[in-house]
Formats: sequence, structure tokens, C-alpha cells
Amino acid sequence: MQDTELDRTDRRILGHLQAHGRASNLELAQVASLSPAQSHRRHRRLEELGYIARYETRLNAARLGLQVVAFIDVSMEKGHIRELPTFRDVLADLPEVLECYAVTGDFDFVIKVVARDLKALSTFLMDRLMRMPGVSGVRSSVCLDEIKCTCALPLPP
Repeated sequence: MQDTELDRTDRRILGHLQAHGRASNLELAQVASLSPAQSHRRHRRLEELGYIARYETRLNAARLGLQVVAFIDVSMEKGHIRELPTFRDVLADLPEVLECYAVTGDFDFVIKVVARDLKALSTFLMDRLMRMPGVSGVRSSVCLDEIKCTCALPLPP
């Protein structure tokens, strides 16, 4: 997909949807200065072209009793290639894991997890993550304060 497929109106729609995921078609039409029918067609086109990956509701972790956010660096054993599919499958099914990235550098993966408290984080690390096939080591950093947390992407002008 080329950026040239997006015009200013498309960017207005996408920008508004990032901030207001539950925006009505009428609201999008007003933001984009379009008729509701034109807005609806544009919105559907953006979905079909893959510019909109999915819709989701972001819950308040603290309100749900999930007080700890941690970033965990994971090292895999040398020759871990055989274990990667299992590692990825197990990790994808762990509800504590919010995000996981394969990275370059001293570690193989960076994982963002959420837990009720430090004891729950410790249990996750010791009883689940460190016992996974192929994992040779972990290093965790507990988040002290959330400065910015967003999924909104910068849109080209």
C-alpha cells in the first residue's frame, strides 16, 4: 500500500477514529466534511485496504486491580530455533502478556506484561516464563509511572 492512496479526507477520518474509536458515521462525516454516505464509503474503503487493523476497547488496568506493568527481556538458549514455535504459541496464550517483540541486541524478545502485584509478577516470571522451553534468562523492569501509552500512529500530512 502506498501513502499516496490516502488523501487529506482519509487522514482526517483515520485521525478521528484513532482518538474516538466509537465515532458514529455522522460524526465522521462532519469531521471529514462529507455526506454520511460518502463518509461510510471512505470508512469501509480504509478498512478494506488494511489501514484499519481492528477495533478494540482499552480497559483501565488499575481499575481492574492490575497494578504492575513490567517490561521483560528474554534470552533464548543457543540453538533455540526449534523452540521458537512453542515459545510463541505459549506466549500468545498467556493473558498477562500484552505485547511481545522479537528484537536485536543482547536479548531475543521484549515482553510487556501486567500483573495484580509484585508477587503475581514474580509467580509469572518464576513459574511460567522461566520454565518455558528454550528460555535461558530473563531481566525485568517494573514500570514506576506511565508517561504515555497510546496506539495512535502519526499520520503523514
